[in-house]
Amino acid sequence: MKKLFLAAALACGMAGPALANTMADDALKAAIASPARAPANVARDVHRHPYETLAFFGIKPTMTVVELSPGGGWYTEILGPYLRDNGKLIAAGATPGSANENIRKGAARLQEKLNANPGTDKVQLGAFEPSNNVFNYAPKGSADMVLTFRNIHNWIGNGDDSVKALFASVYDALKPGGVFGVEEHRLPASKTQDAKASTGYVHEAYVIKMAERAGFKLAAKSEVNANPKDSADHPGGVWALPPTYTNKDVDRAKYQAIGESDRMTLKFVKP
Repeated sequence: MKKLFLAAALACGMAGPALANTMADDALKAAIASPARAPANVARDVHRHPYETLAFFGIKPTMTVVELSPGGGWYTEILGPYLRDNGKLIAAGATPGSANENIRKGAARLQEKLNANPGTDKVQLGAFEPSNNVFNYAPKGSADMVLTFRNIHNWIGNGDDSVKALFASVYDALKPGGVFGVEEHRLPASKTQDAKASTGYVHEAYVIKMAERAGFKLAAKSEVNANPKDSADHPGGVWALPPTYTNKDVDRAKYQAIGESDRMTLKFVKP
């Protein structure tokens, strides 16, 4: 009897983590498949691979997650509902208490948008102004994961010291073992990157260098967002590609055939 009990206990113990992972996986798929998502956002799943990307980073619904510069909220629309009940999402992109009136207004608009959607009504705003070196979006050692999607090129123009401070803030916000997930437009190593990354493309080696300089360890790379059709040399930069089409009708069919950009997807861990 004792042997049977021990076997059953061991089986349950082994099933526990597997069951939890399955439930987390199902919850992520449900958030991505939600009918509440904007149709225009859903249409881009084929290019942005949200399930594969977030699964690669190892996200769980019980985590405290920071999304840096959420922009229009493409990923927020997925992350908010996914983390709503058992975790927390901090959208670090518009500072409510900023000294800049326009930034405060932007924060108010974002908050209003989040409040209007039942799935994102619990998302918190964090103080984040890279151009002003404001990085007070989460208490030190409080986050399980910090994510940023296609933003680093926007920050490079603020200068090396600002980028260094930004990466340091991510390191400080994370718990030991926490994950920093980065997706960014990738500039081929053979091409020269200008100081402001004005084309929107960034060398993968640069991102790795900045992260390692902050103390992170590169845990893994994924090619889930790679696009070998993208040569990264378009007039108008990455914005020539869909969905922006900055060149309007000039070579539109060519850019449509390329699709969205070639992107690095990097997983860093705080030791």
